[in-house]
Amino acid sequence: MNPLIWVIDDEESILFVFDRALGSNNINHRLFKSGDEALAALKDEIPDVIVSDINMPGVDGLTLINKVHEVDPNIPFIIITANSDLSSAINSYERGSFEYLPKPFDIEVAVSTIRRAAVHRVNMTKKPKEEVPADPVETEDVEIIGKSPAMQEVFKFIGRVSKTDVPVFIYGESGTGRELVALALHNHSDRRDKGKFVPVNVSSLPQDAIEHELFCNENGKPCAIERAQGGTLFIDEISDLPMDAQTRLLTVLQSNAYMPLGQSTTRKTNVRVIAASSHNLKQLSDEGKFIAALYYRINVININMPPLRDRNNDIPMLAKHFLAQSAKEQNQEPKKLTSEVLVFLCRQPWPGNVRQLKNLCRYLTIMVTGRDIQMSDLPSEYIQARNQQAKVTTSIAGTSKEPTSWQEQLRNWVDGRLRAGEHDILSEATPEFERVMLEAALAFTSNHKQESARLLGWGRNTLTRKLKELNINS
Repeated sequence: MNPLIWVIDDEESILFVFDRALGSNNINHRLFKSGDEALAALKDEIPDVIVSDINMPGVDGLTLINKVHEVDPNIPFIIITANSDLSSAINSYERGSFEYLPKPFDIEVAVSTIRRAAVHRVNMTKKPKEEVPADPVETEDVEIIGKSPAMQEVFKFIGRVSKTDVPVFIYGESGTGRELVALALHNHSDRRDKGKFVPVNVSSLPQDAIEHELFCNENGKPCAIERAQGGTLFIDEISDLPMDAQTRLLTVLQSNAYMPLGQSTTRKTNVRVIAASSHNLKQLSDEGKFIAALYYRINVININMPPLRDRNNDIPMLAKHFLAQSAKEQNQEPKKLTSEVLVFLCRQPWPGNVRQLKNLCRYLTIMVTGRDIQMSDLPSEYIQARNQQAKVTTSIAGTSKEPTSWQEQLRNWVDGRLRAGEHDILSEATPEFERVMLEAALAFTSNHKQESARLLGWGRNTLTRKLKELNINS
């Protein structure tokens, strides 16, 4: 089998990489610079697999999926994109993509994915044609933000699993966004229009109130499982469920029925259960503190939420989002973190994870009077943490952790700019670097141009040209 692979991307570098990789693997392929070119070629031949970018001039990748699937709904699509977020992942899977690869990706992984898609194509052509997936339903935005590899895996899980009814277990520390993931799964599922999303945080309830909240119908007040009828029941910190409540929940998962507290007859129910915890359920199960059968029932699909300290390259994006959100709440212009503050925040341990960062941004929006947020604007505990880090470093190494050389200060400046998502930073840095060097040399020589040029290692003509370019009066 030598399948025909189409690769569609408006970036020459991406096409070049695929051309070499597929060619070296003797895989038949064609390259296209736009979706329009590919659609025109579709009149003459049908590919076996299509690899396509999402954001392209003219016909974008998601529109291309719909148009191609009108001709042949069994062609697997592998979507690649540099603007990787939850919405892109959800939309690509809902449109019928086979896989979703955020840039930058490993080309060997991409080739392996193409091979799997080609096998999938052969298997699909042996089956009756299925309906073309409907256009995605627009849902409320949720704050699941990140471009780190760990978050891309989360997005892919949500995209694949949201349309199913299988139980999902979300593992992650407090504040990592477990409920947001559960809500996204509900919002992008068929249950969104059939029932509610009902969250129950077990750790926030007294032990003797947990069963009542989940399974008791008193004074006409429906319990959580009844309120979630047709929709999704999200049980956060499920590891804290009492044993009796675990047994009742196991019945729900096994037979789609439950027995209300104080009653002897069961009631039918139709809910999808999503659970989460910051504890290792397998270990608790092995220790006899969690029913093993329930663990295996809820752990069909497992999503790991990374702590913020393990994806600190997402902090600039998250901070910008939270500052804008807080500014909107306060009816004011968004504030901006300086490079020094941004670098500092990216190096913090964040025990409270994303929730802690969100609360910090809300504090800064309210308390800082200027537009630019300086180190001195941070709450006292952050300043103390910074000073403590410096003291520890001084006591161990004999020197302060504060930047003591111009190279280290420059490195911090570059780090801050890159984390802020800025580009072409040399065009800003190089002229300023030359300006500082030139002004210092002129000051040192009492404005003697020939001597300044000699000290800098320039010719006199070069110095004269630089003075003009940098608009320095001398």
